[in-house]
Amino acid sequence: MTALGRGRQRLAQQVIDQLRAQIETGKLRVGDQLPTEPQLESTFGVSRTVVREAIADLRAAGFVRPIQGKGVFVADPKVNTVMSLTPVEIKSIPETLELLEFRMATEGEAAAIAAYRRTAEQEAAIREANRKMAGMIETGQQTVEADYSFHMAVAAATNNRFYVDVLRHFGPRAIPRGQFPTLPEANDREYLQKVYAEHVEILSAIADQDPERARQAMRAHLMASQRRYRMLAEQQ
Repeated sequence: MTALGRGRQRLAQQVIDQLRAQIETGKLRVGDQLPTEPQLESTFGVSRTVVREAIADLRAAGFVRPIQGKGVFVADPKVNTVMSLTPVEIKSIPETLELLEFRMATEGEAAAIAAYRRTAEQEAAIREANRKMAGMIETGQQTVEADYSFHMAVAAATNNRFYVDVLRHFGPRAIPRGQFPTLPEANDREYLQKVYAEHVEILSAIADQDPERARQAMRAHLMASQRRYRMLAEQQ
């Protein structure tokens, strides 16, 4: 990911923190409508992409909910998460955060290595895995296996069997939403399209043989997931 991309991630986190603070202090109350995207852009001095990324994360964590044709409204995160999560899912949150931390270290480096070692066939395999995931999103199918296949294809492109072995050890459970089927984001098209877009950035960097950009794109992808599950953990 470029410096611009890393900056966008930081700005998104700032918007998340400020909106969340307004919700938690009661400045924005349950049922209140959030300002429009242009208004949020002006208030925080950020781009529409940053605003949408922040809203997507707040939505995934249950702080806000969109209503078709009306806008985005403040939700009650306690109702949206604690009431829907099963005891098994709640117990899985700490392990999920630990796994994401581990994956950032290993898969970030794997993406960098893949960027300079991948063969044309391996690049095509990564591209095909992502294409299949996009098709499943469009048709409303479960995407956990396809998501896992994308990450496995990146690991294979390192031409280092240990990266493959580590990811194979975890299997599809490495994909967090597979452990939380009752969360709205598990089948939320908008959220899944955001995941797909993050995959596209990783693929683009690997295709361009840019190790540092590939490393940062993978880390940003996993950090975004870690951020969502940290917010979820704080609500329990």
